[in-house]
Amino acid sequence: MKSKVAVHDPRGYPPKVTGKRLAPRLESLQGKVVYLVDCLFDNSDVFIGQLGNWLGERFASADLRLIKPRQSWVDDPDMRARIEADGDAAILGVGL
Repeated sequence: MKSKVAVHDPRGYPPKVTGKRLAPRLESLQGKVVYLVDCLFDNSDVFIGQLGNWLGERFASADLRLIKPRQSWVDDPDMRARIEADGDAAILGVGL
């Protein structure tokens, strides 16, 4: 018995990706405002906490600020605007 089977690719169509340059590197974190962004992935809060402790020991004059988006996987323009307005750098933590 012959029959036709329709197969659908679950990957869909990949979006077009446009490369961007990385942000310029700061010469030092001393005296800078650095946002540590907990991206709400599993265990990212633990990672960000440990990273904050490590950075705090080595860059005591850096102003480390922990911040979280309102929800995972959704852009948070208010958070990005806050980081851009008064931050010198941001480190995104995605956890384990």
